[in-house]
Amino acid sequence: MAISARRRPCISDRSGRNSSFRSTPRWLCGSAPFDMESLNIVHAVVAQAAEAPGAPDYGFWASIASAGIVEKAVLVFLLLFSVVSWAIIAYKLRMVRRAYGESEVFLDAFWSSKRLDAIYQRSETLSGSPVSQVFRAGYIELAKIKKKNEGETDKDDTQMGALESVERSMRRAAAAELTTLESLVPFLATVGSTAPFIGLFGTVIGIMNSFQDIGKMGNANLATVAPGIGGALVATAAGLMAAIPAVIAYNYFLSKIRVLDTEMQNFGSDFLNIIKRHFF
Repeated sequence: MAISARRRPCISDRSGRNSSFRSTPRWLCGSAPFDMESLNIVHAVVAQAAEAPGAPDYGFWASIASAGIVEKAVLVFLLLFSVVSWAIIAYKLRMVRRAYGESEVFLDAFWSSKRLDAIYQRSETLSGSPVSQVFRAGYIELAKIKKKNEGETDKDDTQMGALESVERSMRRAAAAELTTLESLVPFLATVGSTAPFIGLFGTVIGIMNSFQDIGKMGNANLATVAPGIGGALVATAAGLMAAIPAVIAYNYFLSKIRVLDTEMQNFGSDFLNIIKRHFF
C-alpha cells in the first residue's frame, strides 16, 4: 500500500526559508510522493552492492595458484635445486670449518713437538684436517723407506729416490684431500649459472599463455593479463632465489679451499726439508 502522497509539512525558520524537523529529512519535504516500490528498489541495489565480489587478489600465492602447468613444473624444479643447494651449503660449511680448525691444531702440534711418532699419533684424532693427512702419507712412506734401507751402507744412491717417493706420497694425499674438499661444490656453480635461465623459461611460457588468453577473450584488461604475468614473474624470482645463494656459497668455498690447498703445499715443502736435514 502506498504511503500518502500528501505534502509533508515543513516549518519556516525566522529567515523565511523552509525548515523541517530534525527527525524529517529534507528529501521528504516537497511534492514528490514516496511509495514502497521505490523503497524496494533501494533495498535491491544495496543488497546487490553488498554481494558483489571484492577486488581480485594479485599477491604472491595467488600468482602461483594461477600459473600454468609448465610454470608450476619450473617452480617445483627450482625448489628442488634450492633445497639441494642449501643442503650442500650446510654440509660443506661444516666440512670447511672443521678442516680449518683441525689444521690449525695440527700445525701447532707439529711445530711444538720434536718427535714424528708423537705427531703421527696426534694426527689420528684430526682426520678432518687435510694437512694432517698429507703428513700421515709422508710419514708412512718415510717409515717404509727407513725400514727397507736398514743395514745398507751406501745411502747416497737411494737418498734421491727416497725423497721423491715421500714427495709423491704427499702429493697424492694432497690431491685426494683437495678432491674431497671440492666435491659437490661444482653443483653450486651449476645451480648459479642455470637457475636464472630455467626461471626465464617459465617466464616466457607464462607470457605466451597470457597472450593466448588475450586472444581468446578479445580484450587486454588487467583481469585478463595479470594472472599469467604474475605467475611468469614468480618463475623469474624463483630462479634468482635459487641462483644467488648458490653463487655466493660457491665463491666462498672456492676461496677457502684455495687457502687449504696452499697450506698443504707449504707444509709438504717444509716437511720435505725436515726429512732431508734429519734423515738423509
